Amino acid sequence: MTFTVIARQQGLLGIAQCTSAVAVGGRCPFIRANVGAVCTQAHTDPGLGPLAIELLTMGHSPEKVLKDLAETDPDFAWRQVGIVDRHGRVAVHTGSSSKDHKGSIVGTDYLVMGNNLATGQVVESMNRAFIDSAGHILEDRMLVAITAGRDAGGDLGRHWTSVILVYDTEPYARTDLRVDWAPGSEDAVDAMTKLMANWRPLIPYYKEKPHRPRMAGWQDWLKNQSVGS
Repeated sequence: MTFTVIARQQGLLGIAQCTSAVAVGGRCPFIRANVGAVCTQAHTDPGLGPLAIELLTMGHSPEKVLKDLAETDPDFAWRQVGIVDRHGRVAVHTGSSSKDHKGSIVGTDYLVMGNNLATGQVVESMNRAFIDSAGHILEDRMLVAITAGRDAGGDLGRHWTSVILVYDTEPYARTDLRVDWAPGSEDAVDAMTKLMANWRPLIPYYKEKPHRPRMAGWQDWLKNQSVGS
């Protein structure tokens, strides 16, 4: 029911995903700056995310973390878990209890994965889109990936909820965009695309603002950017 990309790019760590379950951003993606990114899905246990982050903080490799989670969780066969750490090491587990189309593809510094998907092309389409978008900012690459997954069939159900979460070097998110519910004709990927259009130009502003509190407000700052361009 969920399709996801997890990636590291120039020190950034990010997760983007889409599903039919409400408010996915509050349960599945977990990131700690300079440590790693973890996503737990498919009958998810949200407690596995923080545990995995703590294990990564202790220096465990992603593969070792998955082994530890399997020993801790008696229902691990129901889960799908992906991990990318700060070194770009990658590991993924897809439990045998996931039904219908499921799977993952692992690349350098990233992975794409999904379960209970409408077609067998979803994960491959995400992988191809992520590779082809090299050179763009991480948020856009991940948005392109989940858009490709949606267009290849996506979730067996509706695409009601999505998230894009990216951390830089600070302990707080650089980007934390959530579509917790998108009923009606617009799906969560389309709604996320609109959110990103508004957020994208403000990424550098909110990176600088905490260290320069006397900066202009965001609306005036945007106007100044337009004048200077």
